[in-house]
Parts: sequence; structure tokens; C-alpha cells
Amino acid sequence: MAVDLGTANTLVYVRGRGIVLSEPSVVAIDQRTGEVHAVGIEAKRMLGRTPGNISAIRPLKDGVIADFDVTEQMLRHFIQKVHQNRWAHPRVVVCVPSGVTGVEKRAVEEATLSAGARSAFLIEEPMAAAIGAGLPVAEPTGNMVVDIGGGTTEVAVISLGGIVVAQSIRVGGDELDEAIISYVKKEYKLMIGSQTAEEVKLEIGSAYPLREEVQAEIRGRDMITGLPKTVVLSSEDVREALEEPMQQIVDAVKSTLDKTPPELASDIMDRGIMMAGGGSLLQGLDERLRRETEMPIHVAESPLTCVAVGSGRSLEEFEVMQKASSNGRQRKRY
Repeated sequence: MAVDLGTANTLVYVRGRGIVLSEPSVVAIDQRTGEVHAVGIEAKRMLGRTPGNISAIRPLKDGVIADFDVTEQMLRHFIQKVHQNRWAHPRVVVCVPSGVTGVEKRAVEEATLSAGARSAFLIEEPMAAAIGAGLPVAEPTGNMVVDIGGGTTEVAVISLGGIVVAQSIRVGGDELDEAIISYVKKEYKLMIGSQTAEEVKLEIGSAYPLREEVQAEIRGRDMITGLPKTVVLSSEDVREALEEPMQQIVDAVKSTLDKTPPELASDIMDRGIMMAGGGSLLQGLDERLRRETEMPIHVAESPLTCVAVGSGRSLEEFEVMQKASSNGRQRKRY
């Protein structure tokens, strides 16, 4: 099986069955006993709404493990949910961001093994996203992928089954939510939760001026009176709030193009840039990148499941992947 262990959502792909599980990476735990109350969708509903003794935790931050024990329990829950057999010990392929350190990689491997996997293999997210988006990664042509997840944005140029240039920045969907929260706090003196911010982002968020600007009502706590209050936000407000993280993503794409060897750069001019990950669904983001890079931009067919499908397909080409991972160890990091 393959696991896309994301900051926001975890997806599980089982060989021959496709994607069998897609749930938020959230765990609700009883602080006194350490007992797990809920995992996934049920736990996400509890975010920001739990009583004192229960806390809803997101064990992954910026694409890497922030809380080892909770991640292990979450993985165990997902593995058991997919394999009804209690004694199943599957081989697991896990996706990691391309910029993770050796320590962070080991943490992912150990968490997967202690969650009941027989063996754990790691695949870099941009690689998995490229395979999932149907790019010909094994051919000697340049393919560029921009994978915008919950915690990280991965930009990579792939050729001959390996990553030639990669850049990983810790800006993703969560950063966009935070930007909306701080903007509303500063401009309207209103406190809103991360779930409200996420809803606003999905409803009226954009990275490029829309043909028709829209508005949305948001509710939160007035910081001056302390009472609940409703404010109307326009899509221009949200775009202004998102400007800084958006610019970081654009800069990461530009600097990766800058480091790309000229032969591959000319391939990318022809083929364009493939966007994957939930963040690529933000309205107008493809248009903005098209303007900034002057390259054709394509969004993957199902950006949310791209990485999981790609890592699942890599199960089919297991030997190729192991060879690529041994080559990857010898490759120098930029």
C-alpha cells in the first residue's frame, strides 16, 4: 500500500483497489489517559471545539512529523481501517517532501514500521505527483511539477526517473489560512478560527483578479467587545491577505527555473508546468503563474489525489523505484 502522509489530509492507496481512504490528518486525544478518541473526519470536526481534557492534534507540521507518537497511532488506525485483517503487515510506500532532512526521513520510516508495516520505503512528493499526473518521468525530457500541499510547496524538475533540481518551501494551504486569519484580525479586529479561514479561502480566495468579484459573510469574535460579530469580506480583501504567501510560491517556481539546465528548460517551455496538490485549486493561481513565468500551466486532473495515485503506481514499478532511491542518495543536494 502507499500512503500520502499530508499535513492536511492522509490518503491511502492499495494495490489493485486504488484510493481506499482519504481523511484529514487530525487525531483527538484524551490528555489525561493518552487514549485516542477519534481520527480523521470525526477528529477534524472537533478542532477548536474540544473540552479541556481532550485535544484535537494535527501531528504533521510543514510536511514533517511534529508529534511522533500521535503520527504512529494515526498511521496504525489507517492501516487497520484499510486491512480488516488484524495481522496484516503490508509493505508501505510513504511520500515525503523533497526538502526533508535525514532525521525527518528516519522519523517517518520508524513511525510507519511501529504502526505495523512490514517494511517502509520513501518516495519524494514531487516525483509521486509527477507520476500521478501522468507525466513521462522515465524519459529523457524535462518535466516540471509544482505540488502545493497543506504544509509545503514542492517545485521540482524531473528527468530520467530522477529529480534534477528541487526546491521545497514551507508555505502551503495552512499558511494561506494563517494569512487570512491575521488579515481579518488586523483590518476588522475580528478573531476567526482556522476552519472559518479555510472556508473563506475555498469560497472566495483567488490569486489573480476575478471577472466578477464576490463577497462572503464571516463570523467570529470581536476583539474589542468580546462579542460574536459578522463581517462581510470581499474577494479583493482575501487576495490582498494571500499576496505574501502567493509571492513566495511564485518566487520558488522562478528560482527553480533559474537553476534548471538549459536543455531541460527548453523542454519545459514546450510541455509547460504541471500543478498538483490541493493548493493548486485556488482560483486564478494557474493564470498568475502563467503571467509571471510566461509558460503554459496545466492543472492535474485530480490534484488532491495525484500524490497518492503516483506513489501507488510506483508500487507497480517497485524495482525502478528502489534503483532511483539508491541513485538519489548519491545525488548532491542543492
